[in-house]
Amino acid sequence: MNPPRTLHAISDDAREARCDLRQRDIVDDAILLMRAAGTLSALEFLKSHAVDTRIITRVLLDPSKRRSGAALRPA
Repeated sequence: MNPPRTLHAISDDAREARCDLRQRDIVDDAILLMRAAGTLSALEFLKSHAVDTRIITRVLLDPSKRRSGAALRPA
């Protein structure tokens, strides 16, 4: 007989797991734009590409929650 399986709550990170490669590229471009031209420019760029507000907030205002990627490596 198999032991009972334990159900685990799905974390916010898992729920928002990056599955859209196009959006990943948009976010990476926005981070580069933020470094070059500032947060407002990056914000407008992300909004113009219909990126979800929660993602915009995490990317621009909470760097500790950014996912690792090429654009995030130190220049």
